[in-house]
Formats: sequence, C-alpha cells, structure tokens
Amino acid sequence: MIKSATSPKARASSTGRVTLEDVAQKAGVSTITVSRSFRYPGKVAPDVRERIQRIAYDMGYVSNRAASALASARSMNIVVLVPSLRNMVFVETLDGIEKVLRPKGYHMLLGVTNYSSEEEDALVRAYLAFDPDGILLTGLNYRESTRRLIEQLKIPVVHMMELSDQDDLYSVGFSQEAAAEAMTEHLIASGRTRIAFIGSQMDSRTLARSRGYRDTLVKAGLYQPHRELLVPDPSSTELGGILLNRLLRQAPDTDAVFFCNDDLAQGGLFECQRRGISVPAQLAIGGFNDVPSSACTVPALTSVATPRYEVGAQSANMLMALLEGRALPKQHLDLGFELKLRESA
Repeated sequence: MIKSATSPKARASSTGRVTLEDVAQKAGVSTITVSRSFRYPGKVAPDVRERIQRIAYDMGYVSNRAASALASARSMNIVVLVPSLRNMVFVETLDGIEKVLRPKGYHMLLGVTNYSSEEEDALVRAYLAFDPDGILLTGLNYRESTRRLIEQLKIPVVHMMELSDQDDLYSVGFSQEAAAEAMTEHLIASGRTRIAFIGSQMDSRTLARSRGYRDTLVKAGLYQPHRELLVPDPSSTELGGILLNRLLRQAPDTDAVFFCNDDLAQGGLFECQRRGISVPAQLAIGGFNDVPSSACTVPALTSVATPRYEVGAQSANMLMALLEGRALPKQHLDLGFELKLRESA
C-alpha cells in the first residue's frame, strides 16, 4: 500500500528523516515551540510538551543534537565523573543530578574514573570532543595536568562531595574531617578508649576521614598508630570482615572500630557474628554514609548519614546557575551530615 503525503510516517526531508517542521505541522504549533520542548522542556506547558513528544515519537522524529548545538552555541552536554557505579553513594548522587538536568534539556556524559587520577584525566580529555557546556567532578584531588586542562576550558566546573576554600573553585559537599571527628567523639563519649580505624580505597575522602579520626584521638590523648589500618583495595563487605580479622590480630584489645564506609562496617558486623564477638558489648562498630541497609543489620549500624542525593542536585543547580549567569549566594555549599546513633555503637 502506498502511503499518502499526509501519513504520520511521511518523510519530508531529503535525508528521509522526519523534521522539526513535520512534527510542528502535525502538532499544530510553531517549530520554535517544538524545538523548545526538546531543548528546554521546562519552558513549555506540560500538556503541549506531552502532545509534541507523543507525536514526535509516533512519527519517528529524532532530535538533531549537532544542529541544535550549532544554532544555540551550546551542546546541552554535561560531563559527570564519579569514581564508581558499584557504590550506592554515587548512584544516589547521579539520581540527584539527573533530576535537575533532564527537565532543562541537558544530557549527562557519564564517566567512571575507578578512583584513578589517570583515568579521570583521560576521560576529561576524551569528553572535550563533545564540547560540553559544564563539568561535575567528584572531589578535588586530581592531576596537575587535569587541573591545567580544566582551567583552560572556560566552562563552569563544580566539584562534588568535598569542600574547597579556593576563590576560583565551586564546590558542594560537606566536611569529611568534621564528620569523622563526630563519629570518633561519639565513640570516646561512650567510654571507648582503644578505638581503631579501618579504611580502604585510599581516595581523598577516605584519607580525610582518617585525619578526622586521628586528630580527634590525638587531642584526647588516645591515639595509637597500630590501631589504624588503611589498604588500597576496593571496598566491599567481604573486605570488611577480612580487615577486621587483620586488625584484631595486631590489636586484639581494641574496643571500638570506626570503618571508613558502611560496606566495610557491615562486613565487620558479619565477622563479629561468625566469631561470637558481642556488638557493642565487646566491640563497638561505626560506619560512614548510612546506606539504606545499615538500618536493617543486626545490630543496626551506627553511621554518619551523608547527603548524597542533595549533593548531586545542588551541584547541578549550581552549575545551571553558572551557565545561566545567575548570581550564587555561596561559592562553596556545605550540606552538612548527621550522626545516626543505633545499636552497634
């Protein structure tokens, strides 16, 4: 059967692609309205936007990103670099970012650095080919070559999870040291005097937490170097149990352990159950990040709740403000943290 010229699947362009004009004619709106519904959906009335997008889908229309970029001098791409997708912390951060970017028509160019400054540098360089409008980076500790590259970009960059004190940087996060100090002070206040720290991955945030732990114990006159165990291995629940065993071999009289994250802490709890160690009577255990499952362990894990989703959303909001030329009330946004006191410590 031959389709008529008015068929929804009619192809008007010489390339055979359904055009913006085709969709506009079918929807009974201007081409500007159709363009805006894809590039800036928040600026189009919901009912009109939904009708346009439904018609575009039915007709097989695909937005030409390259043409849009040339017309607007913007690619509508935002580079987002995170250390891992296996870690719930960064998945929640990405969720916050996406909730801000998508209604404004922006797309994430997502890169996973695997906690490697070399991979981070390579990703930044690779994504420059897509002419991004802005960048969201996790942390502040990257290579000097990456730093020079970012300075030359002349596009806004916002750093997530850690706070900077530099006037030429933008950051959204919380003080890793202060959060670790709060957990350590709680363990001291509960009567513990032989407090250990277990950390893995050795990224800048783990090292900041170990400094907060160490400084607090030094101030209290309780710091003992042999109770601090740091390894470069990727974090996992299994590793938490392994490291707890290693710690107790070198410091068997330890009465509390502060794990640098909840994955390790949960592994430590499971290992205590296997070994018949009563928590918290014999050994108090504290974690960091307060992932959802930590409230369900037995005993429930005491942890530091961190604002992962909010870090993502507020970082994206800050980047949007910079792109739109809006004034920022703060260059460095501290979202704080909360100590969740439960049964394990």
